[in-house]
Amino acid sequence: MKKYRVILSLITVDNDFQLEQAAAAEEAARRLEVDLEILFADGDCIEQSQQILKFVQAKRSDRPDGIIFEPIGGPALAVVARAAVEAGIGWVVLNNQVEYVKELRQKSKVPVFIVTNDHREMGRIQGQQLAALLPKGGSILSIEGLAESDACKLRIAGLAETRAANIQVKTMRGSWTQSSAFNTVQSWLRLSTSRHELIAAVAAQNDAMAMGAKKAFEEFARDSASAQHFQDVPFLGMDGVPTSGQAWVKTRVLAATIVAPALAGTAMDLLVHTLRTGEVTPEITLLDPYSFPALPSIKPHAEMRRPAFAGR
Repeated sequence: MKKYRVILSLITVDNDFQLEQAAAAEEAARRLEVDLEILFADGDCIEQSQQILKFVQAKRSDRPDGIIFEPIGGPALAVVARAAVEAGIGWVVLNNQVEYVKELRQKSKVPVFIVTNDHREMGRIQGQQLAALLPKGGSILSIEGLAESDACKLRIAGLAETRAANIQVKTMRGSWTQSSAFNTVQSWLRLSTSRHELIAAVAAQNDAMAMGAKKAFEEFARDSASAQHFQDVPFLGMDGVPTSGQAWVKTRVLAATIVAPALAGTAMDLLVHTLRTGEVTPEITLLDPYSFPALPSIKPHAEMRRPAFAGR
């Protein structure tokens, strides 16, 4: 049986969910007996394009059988995708429902498909978490990821669907990393107007940004006697990696997170199965997220100091 070779291109090493993706892919590669090479693009879409193009433009004997990647920018390497498929390389997109996949599937003899988490449902769940946490409402900070990303847009839309009318949202932008959220929130806290804001909660689009925002709040509260009200703000995240997001909820560092299943392992399974059997993989495989802790376990913030933790 042929031993397949697959390239996995991920966004950055500075994000626990990306590292979880890599680990899931490595486990699947061992199980499937596939040669796997993992690339990280340091959050740079040009770097990601150049890294992948090197394999697409290689001589035929050196080309991989498939490329799995999580795009950094909105265009999601459409030109590179077409070149890869024309070169006979399977193309799998993670976490982004890009339009060009449908077109490529109509013309391609190699596997082309999407594996993604249900980002709109993640936003809906966060809205439900906030409703449970803040039954009397209030103002929240929403720390969003890169504006052009599919995940960001859909999570915003989902949050809007379930956010209670008595919860007001102030949005800030990060780039999925802890440092980006820390810098953004720190800059806002330095404004004189922020010191009089009564923030009831901070809801970030991933756990790393929730932790960055929390660090900024803690430093500001420590250095400013007039900002002690910032010390008791609850923080919510998304991704729910067991060793970070879930662990932070269990130790009460975060009030809640949303578990997004790692996608790269599922993508590897589907890609290799298609390569071996020739069966057609669905255009989109959608994985279901869930609240951690379960929604009924989330108590109003004033009651959250002593209750026992409850998982899914």
